[in-house]
Amino acid sequence: MRNPSPGISPPPGRTGRPRSAAADAAILAATRDALVELGWSKLTMGDVSARAGVAKTTLYRRWAGKNELVVDAVAELFDALELPDRGSLEADIEYVVLQFAELLRRPEARTALMAVVAESTRDEALRDRIRSAIVDRQKRLVVLGRERAQARGELPYEEDESLTGDTTDLIFDVIAGTVVHRALVSSEPVDGLWVATFTALLMHGLQGGPPA
Repeated sequence: MRNPSPGISPPPGRTGRPRSAAADAAILAATRDALVELGWSKLTMGDVSARAGVAKTTLYRRWAGKNELVVDAVAELFDALELPDRGSLEADIEYVVLQFAELLRRPEARTALMAVVAESTRDEALRDRIRSAIVDRQKRLVVLGRERAQARGELPYEEDESLTGDTTDLIFDVIAGTVVHRALVSSEPVDGLWVATFTALLMHGLQGGPPA
């Protein structure tokens, strides 16, 4: 369960009522629905509270404002991504790319992600929240995939451990950036053939090819 936004806490001397997971889920789902229907500019905290059936004070106890709320609504969708062990690095990559693309086909995910990214170009605090709530959290998939591949002997361990974070960042940027561009900017299909081609390129590089 996510913590309330910074600066929002019960008054001194009171522990406050515990947060309701059901209320949180209803609020985040209502936020995504409202965003699809109304768009970013028309979405208000009042719209969300009415759809979720909660008071606006309930929203503001959890989120400082619309920016924080929408980012958490997007983050909840991405937190559902998983990386089961498919037996090889190539299979793991193909699985997670197809899963990610399937998520981006959902109107609520596509609309919400595009909205917060567009708004973040004018809001540094929003960019920081996107980075911490979505990007940094989803790098767990890269970390897990690399650890499995290294244990299988498919990838070498880092000789300089200080570079591990940089490598993780680069892998994440290449995969996430390519899929988002393909699905949301170019509006081209992310199907099995494309994913297999992309994975082969990622695995073997521009000049290389699969081993004979």
